[in-house]
Amino acid sequence: MIRQFEKLSARERDLLMKAPALISVHASLDVNQINAVRKADAIKLAHLKTFTADALLIPYYIEVEQVFKEQFEAIVKQYTPLDREKKYMLIKEIESIHPILKKLDNVYAHSLRQSLNKFARHVQHADRSVFEYFIFPYPLPGLTD
Repeated sequence: MIRQFEKLSARERDLLMKAPALISVHASLDVNQINAVRKADAIKLAHLKTFTADALLIPYYIEVEQVFKEQFEAIVKQYTPLDREKKYMLIKEIESIHPILKKLDNVYAHSLRQSLNKFARHVQHADRSVFEYFIFPYPLPGLTD
């Protein structure tokens, strides 16, 4: 078990382990369905995070990597077909992570929050082109969102 999670309930630990998959499902949404490119990127990123995350988070991402794909699929199954009500429920489940982070050590919680935010941004933009990111890295009206 991750040392920082020892004081959490089993439900809270499970939710933190599920957080990257929840965030990835939400970030993978494209007009109420899962974008295949974003999904594939989320799965790949979950693996890469075990090597690229803040050293403090590596044990967390090692454990997450082992269950990520199964959790992602289970969450997709739980929330599809994705209508307004199910999208709201998904967002509420993601929001329930915030109070749990407050129970963790401040440094660890801050690092995990930043990492999960980067994870979500990366997955959201997985289907964007290299041209868009390197030639025009800032949003330009008419060219990018």
